[in-house]
Amino acid sequence: MKENTITTFFLFSLEHLIAIAVLFICVSLLYMLRNVLAHPFNHTLLFERFYALSLLVMEISYHLILIRDGIWTFSESLPFHLCSLSLFCSCFLLWTGSKRLYDFIFFAGMGGALQAVLTPSIIVHFPDFKFIHFFYVHIGIILTAFYILWVKGYRPTFIGIIQTMLVLNIIFPFIFILNILIQGNYMFLREKPINGSLLDFLGPYPWYIISLEIVAFSIFVLVWLIFRKWKSPQNDLA
Repeated sequence: MKENTITTFFLFSLEHLIAIAVLFICVSLLYMLRNVLAHPFNHTLLFERFYALSLLVMEISYHLILIRDGIWTFSESLPFHLCSLSLFCSCFLLWTGSKRLYDFIFFAGMGGALQAVLTPSIIVHFPDFKFIHFFYVHIGIILTAFYILWVKGYRPTFIGIIQTMLVLNIIFPFIFILNILIQGNYMFLREKPINGSLLDFLGPYPWYIISLEIVAFSIFVLVWLIFRKWKSPQNDLA
């Protein structure tokens, strides 16, 4: 699973701190511009679809580069990590506006992407394209969640938390079996990330998986309590 444990990426290095800063700057700008973006005369649909395409093109380009370099493998390159699934859901949400996907993206997608940005499981550094791809798509998932909340006026729901937890627990057994069959570590169900993460504080394998479910549910509820009564852009514009 780990072809190379020697890493050129260092947690909280200057390039990592800059990437985190980019995330917070983008989220702050999105919040400040929420009313402007929500204005009915602005071409938000065109922007949403363009951004969805940019995320999809970035992901496809990443896989093409892995294939070109001869390092695409079934055990590491399939899009079966939580953030990979969240990325495709984010693109679909931005393209269609479907509310059915929003709770999953807001809770599981944003939670997984935020952890990925803070504790990246990568072994490359800037300006490697794989570094740029990693932060672009993970920041993109977070921005999508906040964009739909602040600009489109969707709100996370408690039933959405339950549905998200159910979906995750339906997916996990299939991913676990797939990991065994192809010697993978998708969704980190076989071992913890190489650069350290929240999982390091949740006990040894396999108990950290159970601990993570409890922590995830608690964080989802906290986030729901914070954002469940968020005022819609239409009220802000009134």
